[in-house]
Amino acid sequence: MILSKQKTIPIRSYFNLSHYQHYRTWDLKKPRTQTSSHQKPQNFTRRRRRSIPFVISVKEVQDPDKALSLFHEYHQMGFKHDYPSYSALLYKLARSRNFEAVEKVLGYLQDNNVRCREALFIALFQHYGKVQLVDKAIELFNRMTDFNCIRSSQSFNALLNVLVDNDRLVDAKEFFDRSAKMGFRLNSVPFNIMIKGWLEKGDWGEACKVFEEMLERKVEPTLVTYNSLIGYSCRNRDLDKAKNLFENIIQNGKHPNAVTYALMMEGLCSMGEYKEAKKMLFDMEYRGCKPKPVNFGVLLNDLGKRGKIEEAKSLVLEMKKRRFKPDVVTYNILINYLCKEGRVVEAYKVLFEMQIGGCEANAATYRMLVDGFCQVGDFEGGLKVLNAMLTSRHFPRVETFNSLVVGLVESGNIAGACFVLEEMVKKKMILDSEGWEALIKDSCGRDGGAGELVNKLLISAA
Repeated sequence: MILSKQKTIPIRSYFNLSHYQHYRTWDLKKPRTQTSSHQKPQNFTRRRRRSIPFVISVKEVQDPDKALSLFHEYHQMGFKHDYPSYSALLYKLARSRNFEAVEKVLGYLQDNNVRCREALFIALFQHYGKVQLVDKAIELFNRMTDFNCIRSSQSFNALLNVLVDNDRLVDAKEFFDRSAKMGFRLNSVPFNIMIKGWLEKGDWGEACKVFEEMLERKVEPTLVTYNSLIGYSCRNRDLDKAKNLFENIIQNGKHPNAVTYALMMEGLCSMGEYKEAKKMLFDMEYRGCKPKPVNFGVLLNDLGKRGKIEEAKSLVLEMKKRRFKPDVVTYNILINYLCKEGRVVEAYKVLFEMQIGGCEANAATYRMLVDGFCQVGDFEGGLKVLNAMLTSRHFPRVETFNSLVVGLVESGNIAGACFVLEEMVKKKMILDSEGWEALIKDSCGRDGGAGELVNKLLISAA
């Protein structure tokens, strides 16, 4: 049974364990070699990288169409575009999903025989993958040599990951099987990508076949491999298999990391074994693995699901006493369950507590609080949080904006509703039918206080 030799890949976090473990498709840079005590340190005068006017300008431009026009303007002024210029423009266009323009600029690159770096193509594969343009990514991979760029295992892994993420497992397997013919010697990364794909598909058997092939080729499984298999086993409530895999990590001379423990703890919690899960905090410290917020987060999430809010608050205090600093995800779990219980004022206090402790709130923090205030009918409180949210350059979802507009109009705060509407217009968001109905009712009834708001809406929609 292959379970005695396995290892896993990333895991689908307790809300997102990927927040703590990143799935890499290429290797990290090697650390700089240190000089020995007998060597004299060499003094180098570091040459400052010259600033390229077009690159600076294109990064400041928000509109991708304007960026492309700027490219042509510089060319007409006699500026000779080189690789940094082309890559800066391509990144800008790809991020804005203007792939027609991307193809055009790639044509310019090829026509001018500009030598390109592999990182550019890897980024383009990923952008194509995000919008399901997988065939475009494959085509570009096949054309890389036309751009004076040598393909390495990094671009191979990146494309393989795009195929798997887009549920093109048959194509991914064919691509994987052709690796040797293409001249790539596989390490653990592509095996982990394939294992991840089969497990996400729910096919444990195929994942095991890939693992067996991994061992046959004498490619050593990594913690990522183990974590994938443990995560899958825990999600499918097969704790015996997960425990077996966990022990195999240790037997094979490796050390489980915080994510491995988090997966095991999550599995125990799903089976109602919270106390056993909490014991793992001490077990991991005993084995030399320092607990991280993700481990406490698993416990908090379980307590919140079971309505044990006070215990969850106590766990955060215990975390601080043990000198473990809660992160934004930890606080968000607590805020989420407080809001679900209607305890929005307490959740709002948690926001202050985390900020005082030096932890910056993210978009999810504010969104939960704004939605929480709306759900309890405190639209003034929601507006207060919205102001803080906008100041922090985060934005609510359109549904939240709509709820605020309706609630503020119905509670008579037309000025507040106008402010929310103006922010919606800035973000090019449209008020839904319920919002329109509330505004029209108010403008037709009472003193017509929402008339100004209706006019604003009509003007913005024109």
